[in-house]
Amino acid sequence: MSLFTSEAERLAEFPIARDSIFLAHAGVTILPQRVTRVMQDYLQEACLRMQEYPEAWRAVNDTRSIAAQMIGAKATEISLLGPTSLGLSLVANGLDWQPGDEVVCYQDDYPANVYPWTNLARQGVVIRLLKPEAPGAITPDLVEAALTPKTKLVALATCHFLSGYRIQIDSIGQMLRARGVLFCLDAIQTLGAFETRVDHVDFLSADSHKWMLGPMAAGIFYVREEVKERLRPTLLGSWNVRSPHFIAQPEIAFEPGGRRYEPGVLNIVGILGMKEGLELLLEKGIPQISAQLLRLKDRLISQLQPLGFHFIGPASGLNASGISTAYREGNGPAVEKVYEHLTAQNISPSLRFDRAGRAHLRFSPHFYNNETEMDRVVEAISQTPSD
Repeated sequence: MSLFTSEAERLAEFPIARDSIFLAHAGVTILPQRVTRVMQDYLQEACLRMQEYPEAWRAVNDTRSIAAQMIGAKATEISLLGPTSLGLSLVANGLDWQPGDEVVCYQDDYPANVYPWTNLARQGVVIRLLKPEAPGAITPDLVEAALTPKTKLVALATCHFLSGYRIQIDSIGQMLRARGVLFCLDAIQTLGAFETRVDHVDFLSADSHKWMLGPMAAGIFYVREEVKERLRPTLLGSWNVRSPHFIAQPEIAFEPGGRRYEPGVLNIVGILGMKEGLELLLEKGIPQISAQLLRLKDRLISQLQPLGFHFIGPASGLNASGISTAYREGNGPAVEKVYEHLTAQNISPSLRFDRAGRAHLRFSPHFYNNETEMDRVVEAISQTPSD
């Protein structure tokens, strides 16, 4: 099944598919043609006019609304920041932590969603590390069991970067809201691929360079309106602190809305690219994209398991995602050898390792990939030389 009206349309939007199979969107995505074009148009215009020309500024403000639509927020709750770690660090550094406060997180999450929290131990914050039975398998019950009367915040990824386990955002968020515990999400591995709403979330950060099909260092940072006064900006500048006529004032007063967390000039070319990627995703429909990703997942897993590959993470159901990660034991070429063979065939998965050092192949196709490409990947893997 395809979300395009024709193969010509698919290749025009994603020209990489003409001679390559790109399966690493959970790493750094390739850019759709329309994203590249709008960024090029902006740069060309910036040769002739000031970089902050009016049409560009209007598009920046439109991006706040589009991003808000994507996650079910208000445009005034969206700051245009990247990378993901910047938003997470703003949360970690901007709350009023007291010695003995507790934060719940996961040691084997992606490092960007680990270090901002473990660093709080320097302030006397107690770090409670979740220990799921399988990589990334963080359930509402597991989170609830880690809570104490001193828990101030729970910081989770919406989807584990290696196993592809997708958490139940609403169930966890509702439970935390009822207990008065703040909830922060690293949403980079679901935003653009699966529905990711903030109805029961306080903070969210996600760069656009994965499933949002945007450039690097352009992303969104969400802070729920009701908790803004609890999160003091820790990066200060002329854009987020009121400075009439660019004159510094004796007292610090923050600008309203998303500008509150944007200290200086914005990455306009990146934001315009991100906007175009978001519009493409909304045009195709997130539910339709999710369904396509799960179809591709099933196609890959069903054909690779007989070849001796063992997949980690859920293959289907509410916790499944667009990430399919496998290791190999026993007969057949090693994972590293398979990876080298695939890249030589213009097929691009990711090579990743777990804490024990075991190599994994991580496949993360996007909605423009199709079943025929998955079959070609399996065929290429079956033809990997043994030596």
